[in-house]
Amino acid sequence: MRIPRIYTDAPLGQGATTELDENAAQHVGRVLRMQPGQELLLFNGDGKDYPATITESGKKRVEVAVGTPADNPTESGLQIVLGQTLSKGDRMDYAVQKAVEMGVTQIVPLTTERCDVRLKGDREEKRLRHWQSVAVSAAEQCGRARVPDIHPVMTVDQWLEFSRECDLRLVLHHRTEQSLQSMTPPSQVALMIGPEGGLSAEEITRAEAAGFLPVALGPRVLRTETAPVAAIALCQWLWGDFGDSA
Repeated sequence: MRIPRIYTDAPLGQGATTELDENAAQHVGRVLRMQPGQELLLFNGDGKDYPATITESGKKRVEVAVGTPADNPTESGLQIVLGQTLSKGDRMDYAVQKAVEMGVTQIVPLTTERCDVRLKGDREEKRLRHWQSVAVSAAEQCGRARVPDIHPVMTVDQWLEFSRECDLRLVLHHRTEQSLQSMTPPSQVALMIGPEGGLSAEEITRAEAAGFLPVALGPRVLRTETAPVAAIALCQWLWGDFGDSA
């Protein structure tokens, strides 16, 4: 039987007895119904995996004995910062989930000219917590020991400033013939993804003026939730760890 991988906010240390945080405890005790003596693989975002054995288990409280941590080798050497325009329904969930599986480092929700989603106040905070939860679940599933940060929603201008430290910045749209293969390998790349209707010509111009390079992924127009998956996969293949494992 596969040992469950569980993310916890709790500090983890070899030889320690630790009580899991509320979310992790409910998942282990209520959903998985695990019992004392059963094993877990814990991680808290520090890049290590912590084998653990359950010492006490209930529906709301789970205590574990932590074993010897091991470095987790799943992180790519390529840092990828995704600027993803907000979308309706479960499209944003899909984009976040798959981006985490593909190895993204940070995710920035964007509001753009043709974006049809507007988030403010409590509604924005609720969605950000939800997307962070999606990222945690994706990291658990795919074996990562780091969980990408979901940043607050940014405007285009805020995003252009936020991403300026990346040594390669790309704005994806289908009105260019430039491909990824012609570019110098970066150590950190920023990807800007537009909404269903695409980024406006003015937004593309502003991005290019800020140092973004236009790039197309092929002759077909991709949906807003498909584009980041394809782009990250190509970046990992060209400059990250996909090619190493092929």
